[in-house]
Amino acid sequence: MMYWHDHGMDAWGWFAMSVGMILFWVLVIIAVALLFRAFGRSRPVGGQPPVAPGWPGPGSSSAERILAERYARGEIDDDEYRRRLATLRGSPPGSAEP
Repeated sequence: MMYWHDHGMDAWGWFAMSVGMILFWVLVIIAVALLFRAFGRSRPVGGQPPVAPGWPGPGSSSAERILAERYARGEIDDDEYRRRLATLRGSPPGSAEP
């Protein structure tokens, strides 16, 4: 005769079942979060990220982009950035606006 209290589920069985359920729900939540992140991004028209006014955009020369990256990293100060940008664009040093 089989009793209701003995189905072969000991403490390790309950532990494994609990850990398995927690891992299952963690994976489901991560998958949903990744899907929202992947499909929820708004992409600008043309696939290019927006560019701040005065900063070199996708159509600018690589020298201007390198200069802007150096300025963003703090390797050069504001005056040097403006002076070098004006030199690259062929205008007098006092007339360039970043």
